Amino acid sequence: MHLSSRAVLLGPWQLARGPGGQPSRAPSACGRCLAMRWQRLRSRSEREALELGYEPAGGARWPVLTDWAVDAVWAAYRAIHRDGAVRTVPGAGEAEGPRVTRVDLGTLALASFPLLPEPLCPHCAPSQPAGTAAGGLPLEPVPKARPDHYRQRPPHSFPLPTSALANPVCGTLGTDVWINPTSTTTAPVAGTHLVRGFAGLTDVTWSGQANSYATSRRLAFLEGLERYAGTHRRQPTAPVTASYEELRARGERVLHPADCGAYPAATYATDPLVSPFDPTREIPWLWGHSLREGDAVLVPARLVHYSAGTPADNFVFECSNGCATGGSPAEAAFFGLLELIERDAFLLAWYGRARLTEIDLSSCHDSTVATLLDRARLLGYDVHAYDTRIDLPFPVVTGLAVRRDGGPGTLAFSAAAGFVPEDTVEAALSEVLTYIPHLPYQVSDRLTELRAMAADFDRVLHLKDHAQLYGLPEMAAHAREFLEPTGHLRLDEAFADWQAVRPRSADLLTDLALLRDELAAAGLEAIVVDQTTPEQCRMGLHTVRTLVPGLIPMDFGWSRQRALEMPRMRTAQRRAGRRTTDLSTAELKRVPHPFP
Repeated sequence: MHLSSRAVLLGPWQLARGPGGQPSRAPSACGRCLAMRWQRLRSRSEREALELGYEPAGGARWPVLTDWAVDAVWAAYRAIHRDGAVRTVPGAGEAEGPRVTRVDLGTLALASFPLLPEPLCPHCAPSQPAGTAAGGLPLEPVPKARPDHYRQRPPHSFPLPTSALANPVCGTLGTDVWINPTSTTTAPVAGTHLVRGFAGLTDVTWSGQANSYATSRRLAFLEGLERYAGTHRRQPTAPVTASYEELRARGERVLHPADCGAYPAATYATDPLVSPFDPTREIPWLWGHSLREGDAVLVPARLVHYSAGTPADNFVFECSNGCATGGSPAEAAFFGLLELIERDAFLLAWYGRARLTEIDLSSCHDSTVATLLDRARLLGYDVHAYDTRIDLPFPVVTGLAVRRDGGPGTLAFSAAAGFVPEDTVEAALSEVLTYIPHLPYQVSDRLTELRAMAADFDRVLHLKDHAQLYGLPEMAAHAREFLEPTGHLRLDEAFADWQAVRPRSADLLTDLALLRDELAAAGLEAIVVDQTTPEQCRMGLHTVRTLVPGLIPMDFGWSRQRALEMPRMRTAQRRAGRRTTDLSTAELKRVPHPFP
């Protein structure tokens, strides 16, 4: 039993028998599991009080624990445990797994909610010793339905326990999901929850953007599970804790954080939340798998789980770059690497002032593209797409929506990478259309603040600042390379070179191998770290973090940009044959990127 100021929680309990009278095979959960999930759903002020060691200052006696409340709780308890007749409790027959019954102390209303076992519960899943290099990442053949189809299963085929993922008592991802009926371009569904990281409590939002609320809801839960796996380590295996120098002395293969970029020296000198990497300081490490070498490599945990961290490994603030979910490790790795390639190309083009070719969208055969353009026009926007490849052959497309009258919400950017050019165009345009219904209002609400950022880039601190900054009409001058492309090509002409080499394989491993080999040819190593949570395993999902040291990483906050410090920013255009010399420091565009 769990008592709070507003309710009594009974459980976890579960049916002794599952469907057909068979013994229940659902994983069990304990009161600690419930307490951990319940606490994560509390408000910011409650969590700060509970988690930062404040002394309680309550009344001398509980004012709402009346005789009738006690009777109601006792009656609910007996209903749950009486000879297995648990179906008398509202909602008890909906699921086989652990459940929690809430008795509202104000109204005496009863409600039952499913509970997923907590993977880090010290009672149910005690921490195991640090993993070893043995085992690696299982990359088995992944048959494809069609050569140009890269997902094994559609989103609706995964058994997502949606009631357990979002409920107000013990939801894994949050208390609820909501729709946004004001959007005129998609049918958005979103949810959010607070995550405690190295910078305190942060709102982590997950969403789905499709043409129906049912599909968007499904996609939102899948993204929420990806965020859940990516923000913190949810596996019971403890990380390896040691210094870089100690691991090297032991003969371990270790990824040096500097290979993934570092902030300017001035940032470390002035930002109290970060400090340079110290190879003599103990930090946590996780095992990754090198696709190029086929062996295990230790990766700093700070580069894998982007909301976790210790005061000792605060050398960089990561985000969800390269995190992806699929029906197999290979599928997740495939899409994670594509995301890294997409963002690398966008940043190379932006900071390197690359001149781009615009794609003639009238040459796209899929009617979806025409529909997207029509929706944008109704909102007063013209939408463009650009071939953003620099030195890697995989299709990368930047989408750009331009407000015709030049008002607030002037520019909105997006990007996508894929193997099928038309699908990649559609993905980039679909994403940019999710932003434009709301961008004018977001900019108008922050007009004074955003104009201060335009005058002083050091005020650009957060993810939302980057995209909203380019809603200001005056910032359009910094996007000249996009607004004045070098030329226009039909879609088939723009990607003719890629279509000649694109594999038409029946096995996704062939496509993953091409990603690995092209990156290796550029002197880059693809590393995959398994982030999959126990909850995802039961749903048939796999989440990984992909890393390619040397690719340009996406950062948010102007003072925390690794891109301008990395050698690839200067050499990639020369390597691609776009110029004969490396970019000089003076040639780089020192203006915050507009990536959302």
